[in-house]
Amino acid sequence: MKSMSVELRYSDEALIPLHRELCESPALDREIILGGQSVDGVETISSFVYGSPDAYESILAEQESVLEYDLTPDEDGFFVYLRQELGPQGLSMMDSLAQDTVVIVPPIEFRSDQTMRMTVVGHPDDLRAVSDSIPEGISIEILKIGDGVMTFETSISERQQDALRVAWDVGYFDVPRRNGIETVAAELDCAVSTASELLRRGEAHAISRLLETDL
Repeated sequence: MKSMSVELRYSDEALIPLHRELCESPALDREIILGGQSVDGVETISSFVYGSPDAYESILAEQESVLEYDLTPDEDGFFVYLRQELGPQGLSMMDSLAQDTVVIVPPIEFRSDQTMRMTVVGHPDDLRAVSDSIPEGISIEILKIGDGVMTFETSISERQQDALRVAWDVGYFDVPRRNGIETVAAELDCAVSTASELLRRGEAHAISRLLETDL
């Protein structure tokens, strides 16, 4: 078996509605799909979303394709149970992945920069077929290929990077601090609570990566 970690970049036209809203909402950062299945055109997933559950629920309420959902708040975001009808884009992607030996290895990461990251495992010929049959409007970049089963680590998001960069530029990390979280929020054009969450999650990723490197 071979493993292939990929990044799929969606054009504006190819974005599915929920992913589009995730990219556009300043109160949401990214969604990590932990598991799911698709039966007769209906997708059922369990995921974790970094951001505001109220913002996500307002998006779900506007989607006619959503059949059922349940949100459970947690420290950095919320867990989601969701059942929805797959539209043409979703069905086309499922067809690309439906190769004889291919298995998707969670997590699947939907990011606010219009990309999705995941790992697929299978015979080399079937993995090549996945790459060759990606729907129009979606580009694919192969991040890593390996033997056996592997997965990828979720990474710092583009919004978190922007928040950390702005905070650094305005002196938020200076000692003594030159500007507070209000200035960071103003530069990012978002609420103070949103800026605070982005910085907190970005700092956690950066520190985690640093400690792993040191170890």
